[in-house]
Amino acid sequence: MIAAVSAVGIAAAGAFAHGTYHRNSPIFGSALGSLPLPRPGTRLAALTFDDGPNPEATPRILDALAASGTVATFFLLGRHVERWPALAARVAAEGHVVGNHGWRHRKLHTQSPGSVRTDLELGTAAIIGATGVRPEVFRAPHGFRAPWVSRIARSLGQRTVGWSLGVWDSARPGVDAIVARTVDGTRPGSILLLHDGDGYDAAGDRTQTAAAVPRIIAALGERGYTFVGVPAA
Repeated sequence: MIAAVSAVGIAAAGAFAHGTYHRNSPIFGSALGSLPLPRPGTRLAALTFDDGPNPEATPRILDALAASGTVATFFLLGRHVERWPALAARVAAEGHVVGNHGWRHRKLHTQSPGSVRTDLELGTAAIIGATGVRPEVFRAPHGFRAPWVSRIARSLGQRTVGWSLGVWDSARPGVDAIVARTVDGTRPGSILLLHDGDGYDAAGDRTQTAAAVPRIIAALGERGYTFVGVPAA
């Protein structure tokens, strides 16, 4: 009996940890981890950028996207939007999907429901104020969620989005590494996580990512990929 109770406890703890730390876990509410494909093997991928806007990286990334006619998704951080509203406005004006990344870049699994709601509402308000667009997608910082995070996002009309491939560009491993990790790891339906900002430093250096983006677009284009925004539904 004791062994059975222990096994149940271990299983419950494992499920809780999976729901908290796995960016695509359905345990605390569904999270989109890959794109729906109209046919198996269709070469669609989504470029997504977190933590922006950033005055150095975001304009360079937007220039590269415009030059190639590529649509991307930007999960904007509210306090950075308030600092650089014109950059956020440019993201929306150029036809990219605008998503909510909260306001402070807190690890939301450590926050109370009230604190999470405040963070998401502040992020939403900042984005609407700068862009005129109400975000319909949301990504939790680091992908970490408590049981109430996706429920709160949904109450704001925002779908929770995870990712298929994170390339750790935020560690600044070099442009070649960022390109190689992204291109080699992309599969049909991949949602690719990159960063045009730093969640903890408004002026953080994301120029390696900016330099990698044109090469990523070109290389995946040569492999037959088409880029799309993350769907809200």
